[in-house]
Amino acid sequence: MSFSETTRVRAREIIARYPADRSRSALLPLLHLVQSEEGYVSPAGVEFCAEVLGLNKAQVGAVATFYTMYKRKPTGDYLVSVCTNTMCDVLGGQKVYDTLAEHLGVGHEETTADGKITLEHAECLAACDYGPVMTVNYDFFDNVEPQTALDVVEELRAGGRPMPTRGARLCTLKEMAVQLAGFADERDGAVADGGPGEPSLRGLRLAEQHGVSVPGFDPKTPIRSKAEADRAAAEEKAKAEAAKPAPAPEPAKAVEPAKPEAATGSTAPDVKAPDAKSPQVRTAETRQPDASTPVPDAPGTKMPVDGPAPAPRDARAAEAAGAAANPPAGDGKPAGDAAGAQERNLKEAESGTGADGGDPADASGTGVRK
Repeated sequence: MSFSETTRVRAREIIARYPADRSRSALLPLLHLVQSEEGYVSPAGVEFCAEVLGLNKAQVGAVATFYTMYKRKPTGDYLVSVCTNTMCDVLGGQKVYDTLAEHLGVGHEETTADGKITLEHAECLAACDYGPVMTVNYDFFDNVEPQTALDVVEELRAGGRPMPTRGARLCTLKEMAVQLAGFADERDGAVADGGPGEPSLRGLRLAEQHGVSVPGFDPKTPIRSKAEADRAAAEEKAKAEAAKPAPAPEPAKAVEPAKPEAATGSTAPDVKAPDAKSPQVRTAETRQPDASTPVPDAPGTKMPVDGPAPAPRDARAAEAAGAAANPPAGDGKPAGDAAGAQERNLKEAESGTGADGGDPADASGTGVRK
């Protein structure tokens, strides 16, 4: 499919919102944009996003299949979502969904024959205090009952646009996708419709009653554009830099006189910090640490060679004493085991008598043959 020039202009506008080296961050709104033209994210839409962002189709497809808001097959003008998760289910959400499914003759993610309604059950619509809830193109209908839900879908099929409980007036899924892509709702007075829900107002009333507010917040503060905010931040930074006191000049450092070459005639450089030492020097100081360990080529230096570390004399004596007290057994048993008891048991077994003089088959010595 060839996308319209309007879509291509909007795509360029979306990409321009992000830094040049972060253009792939525009993928999410771009997927909503292609969905606004086709009603779903088609293979052509995936290819379009990959083309304008310089990605491959697999990268775009991985994102498009991850989020449920991107539809992968044609969807109706109105996406009716019924919450069937725990809270709404307890309050009757599943009954609302079942009633709509039977009335419309469709199941989950299926569309009516007239192309008007696509039904889906949602795991959660994040409005537990209004449950059971249903959304139409993501606008809320709160505290719905089966008959209320039927009235809404029948009005939609008749060409009407019922007013949601909260939010602006309804629009089609394609029109909603334009807004999700980051563009304003251009319908006259659309954003002025609707109203807040009672639980939300209850929270505001409680905050007002108990004097709870954000410190220093003025609700009449105008919302600045990004350019204005950046300019104000730059001005504040410049003021802060100008208010900083000038740094005091650093005292002059005393220059040490150059040391004469050592009388030993060594040409080795001065020893640097441990991290800058050669591996050989670090190894030598680890084996035999000494604050005065000289550099490798200093006269009289003896570099240790690889081998076992010298053991203290007391450790050697303890090792010798332990070896003398635990001679190795000749039969291969671990040192220290006494073989006398085992030899006695073997002799008694060969003679046919147990240790108690009873039947050798009576291993327990109780007279009960096992």
